[in-house]
Amino acid sequence: MNIEQMYTGCLAQGAYYIVSNKEAAIIDPLRETQPYIERLEKDGVVLKYIFETHFHADFVSGHVDLSKKTKAPIVYGPTAKPEFKSIIAEDNQVFEVGNVKIKVLHTPGHTMESSSFLLTDEKGKDVALFSGDTLFLGDVGRPDLAQKAANLTQEELAALLYDSLYEKILPLDDDIIVYPAHGSGSACGKNMQKETVDSLGNQKETNYALNQKDKESFIKAVTDGLLPPPAYFGMNVAMNKKGYESFDEVLSKGLHALSPDEFEETADHSGALLLDVRNNNDFAKGFIPQSVNIGLNGDFAPWVGALIADVQQPILLITDENEEEEAVTRLSRIGFDHVIGFLKGGFNAWKNSGKEIDTVNRISVQQFEKEIYGKKVKIIDVRKESEYSAEHINDAFNKPLAYINEWINTLDSEEHFYLHCAGGYRSMMAASILQARGYRNFSEIAGGFSEIAKTGVPKSNFVCQSKVLN
Repeated sequence: MNIEQMYTGCLAQGAYYIVSNKEAAIIDPLRETQPYIERLEKDGVVLKYIFETHFHADFVSGHVDLSKKTKAPIVYGPTAKPEFKSIIAEDNQVFEVGNVKIKVLHTPGHTMESSSFLLTDEKGKDVALFSGDTLFLGDVGRPDLAQKAANLTQEELAALLYDSLYEKILPLDDDIIVYPAHGSGSACGKNMQKETVDSLGNQKETNYALNQKDKESFIKAVTDGLLPPPAYFGMNVAMNKKGYESFDEVLSKGLHALSPDEFEETADHSGALLLDVRNNNDFAKGFIPQSVNIGLNGDFAPWVGALIADVQQPILLITDENEEEEAVTRLSRIGFDHVIGFLKGGFNAWKNSGKEIDTVNRISVQQFEKEIYGKKVKIIDVRKESEYSAEHINDAFNKPLAYINEWINTLDSEEHFYLHCAGGYRSMMAASILQARGYRNFSEIAGGFSEIAKTGVPKSNFVCQSKVLN
């Protein structure tokens, strides 16, 4: 028997590949299926089952395409109602894969169909729990995403989650290894550990949600401090439940190369968003007017989902050369399937054609310190609230990037302000959105707070972020 975690950092998502005696199972596969097909062929094994822990909200699973290509059935837990052929398992139903067994544990609470899968080895010992979004490392699944579909409040869902955890998972052996669907950085939880694998016993000791004195305190603990879910979550649930266009077709359409003239004409007539995925330093020096920067070198997919939101939005890509396939792939993982082309030759081709370009007024921390010395200025910090609370520039306003569509209209376009995040990735996103909407009277600070902290700019006293979160 072999268990392999296939972890994708950009999504903080774990898919799982299990092999025993020439048969395999895959749990929560990513959208692109070719890597799984190649792995199955390399190992000389047959895919027997595709297990889905629930209808995912933060990414589009590859279950539908993978089932079509391998003929392996898709398995959901009780109460799931997908709009395609699948096996709806009963609670405690057992599936055999080679010489091992996988038991379905219905664990509602995150969603109503949420299920965990308990793996028993050849000797009959329970060895691993694939916990989906029911149990994370250091946290549990948020209970507010399925409210509308379940006609329940988040408190009622949290109560179901408590029963699932305390009645079905906590009684399991301490030495069982927990393999969650997500890790730190995912919006499906609020306080996950950076590790991606742990023993159940350690989680029983360290996970705050598993150490509540009663159901009432559990409900309060897991619902406290939940941020609004990204707007694209509901659209991804619908795609996972109803099915979607083949990834191969999405990739083929997205890899439509356009010359600068063709790109400009398409942009003028399609209503497409111009998405520039280059790093923020290159973007600052020059970009196509009205384009938005979300760099591939950071948490690309979650930020696309948070800032663009509508998965139906047509997109035109500006990438570094040979990165267009990576960009289309990562967009498709969260359901943004409407890339209609990319700029052939990248930004340099646009610039060399003599077409109009724009820039961001990015300044160094040294210049920032010099400009604000002894003056009253407006500073906007787009980091998360917990980062701001830990340490910030005195008198800076905290306006998290995730909420830019809410606060952007409160700005005075005539008043100059300074803009920063932690390192420049998020503040450049904010800068690009601001300029696309007509706000230009600002200076963005290179290096962000990590560089500002090294200067004499007055700052608040540092507070450990773990204390802020707790």
